Amino acid sequence: MGIFTTIASAVAVLGGFGLIFGAGLAFAAKKFVVEVDPKAEEILTALPGANCGACGFPGCSGYADAILQGAAIDRCPVGGASLVEKLAEIMGVEASASGARPVATVYCRGGEAECGKRWRYEGVETCEAAQTIGGGDKQCTYGCLGYGDCFRACPFDAINMNDNGLPVIDEEKCTGCEKCVVACPRGVIGMRPNTALVQVRCLSEDRGAAVRKICTTGCIGCGLCAKACPFDAITVENNLASIDYSKCRNCGLCVAKCPTKAIVGQLEGRPKACIGEDCIGCTICKKACPVDAISGELKSPHRVDPAKCVSCGLCVEKCPKNTITMQ
Repeated sequence: MGIFTTIASAVAVLGGFGLIFGAGLAFAAKKFVVEVDPKAEEILTALPGANCGACGFPGCSGYADAILQGAAIDRCPVGGASLVEKLAEIMGVEASASGARPVATVYCRGGEAECGKRWRYEGVETCEAAQTIGGGDKQCTYGCLGYGDCFRACPFDAINMNDNGLPVIDEEKCTGCEKCVVACPRGVIGMRPNTALVQVRCLSEDRGAAVRKICTTGCIGCGLCAKACPFDAITVENNLASIDYSKCRNCGLCVAKCPTKAIVGQLEGRPKACIGEDCIGCTICKKACPVDAISGELKSPHRVDPAKCVSCGLCVEKCPKNTITMQ
């Protein structure tokens, strides 16, 4: 009988402690409760949950917290414009997304057909592994090794390897998360605004004669692109051309002049200048056009040759009557 009494007493004591601790926890929960903004859950639910970090914050929850603190609502490239509208509705602000977004870019055009190998590599088929063996097997020490580290690193299926051993990026799928940039041991992949339609797809700083010996599409530092640019947007330093996107107007004149096709441009479907009926024939647009695409006599209506127009927009800016538009 004594042992049962002892057990009962122990259970009663433990039960009492449980009640005391439970009451204490309940009091503490009410006393130290942290008020949660009801918008927080709505924002987190609206975000895509990719946790890619492309917004600049540690995952979707980090971005949700930042939005509550006043961060811009257009920093998620995965969600796109529809997400901006949803977040604007939640936050009670105007939906406005910036036109440009960062996209990954492969700064090399020297695939297997354009740039050969120094030797036959038979190790682990990753760029990182190949790079550790004498700096890689490719003849160009700046070029893409072609073993697909970027392809495997992309969580959005935005990169594929083509038959020429080069990665191809689908800019519509690219979220700008930069995981491919980190994965590339040679730094061949970089970021650019998707509005920058013209790019120098080469990183070689070797002299032109050396480049010609190993790659048919590398930049040779000839400077023809810089001379062709009417906006002083291209410079050549260390045998390599580079574009200042604050000046570039995507006219594509450098693309046409590049003898090795190291400069490329996504120029299809660009709007062309169109002169309206209010033209007074002042000839200002004609003088401003860098490609002689505008014709007309003084005090007579002018016209634009769409085949020559490079969509630079200079005529639109110069027209005193605001009668020129891009269509």
